[in-house]
Amino acid sequence: MHIDFANLIHSIGDAVVISDAKGIIIYWNHASERIFGFSEKEALGSTMDLIVPDRLRQRHNDGYEHSMQTGTTQYGDKLLTVPALHKSGRPLSIAFTVSMIFDDNHKAVAVAAVIRDDTERFNEQRALKKRIAELEAQLQ
Repeated sequence: MHIDFANLIHSIGDAVVISDAKGIIIYWNHASERIFGFSEKEALGSTMDLIVPDRLRQRHNDGYEHSMQTGTTQYGDKLLTVPALHKSGRPLSIAFTVSMIFDDNHKAVAVAAVIRDDTERFNEQRALKKRIAELEAQLQ
């Protein structure tokens, strides 16, 4: 049995975004378009600043550059949840994992991220915490 991995990644329900060593987006699947609102044409050749909120860009870019220089990331096996931006400017909460991509000489050349829109769960969790705080305040 032959599996067409390019087709699989392009059609998978989670966003798959790959950016090169300079942080330029080189792959953007259909789910990325659905989650973030940017077409593949708009995203390819752009930086991740496209979806990273202004207040987090410097931190993101510094961490990305460090990972490219060292070939390591502290997030390799962790599910990260961070704010992001939709094309409309609407805030998102995304959950994702990252993987470093290396060339034959084990030099870091790209990063792949598999991303899920976690906004609904995040908002439900925030509302639940608020309600719990309100109920606890009533008990005091």
